[in-house]
Amino acid sequence: MQAIFNGTVLADSDDIVMVDGNPYFPRSAMAEGLFRASDHTTVCGWKGTARYWDVVVGDQVIRNAVWAYDTPKPDAESIRERFAFYRGKGVELQ
Repeated sequence: MQAIFNGTVLADSDDIVMVDGNPYFPRSAMAEGLFRASDHTTVCGWKGTARYWDVVVGDQVIRNAVWAYDTPKPDAESIRERFAFYRGKGVELQ
């Protein structure tokens, strides 16, 4: 599976874990130099606290488009060291 923004591949991997309808890529699949850490966090009752990244491609920025659970709760252990993309923010998943 690939995550693509305006023709730029942000992530590419065959090792995908699906949770709540979202494909989670391994952290190693993140293209270097295209992500910027965000201060934004959210909390999911069964997965834990998510941290976010902005996607940065040239002069285009999509804020808080990527999230990960660095220390997921036990039921979400399958997504440790993985990240997902928000749909509807311009990133295509194929």
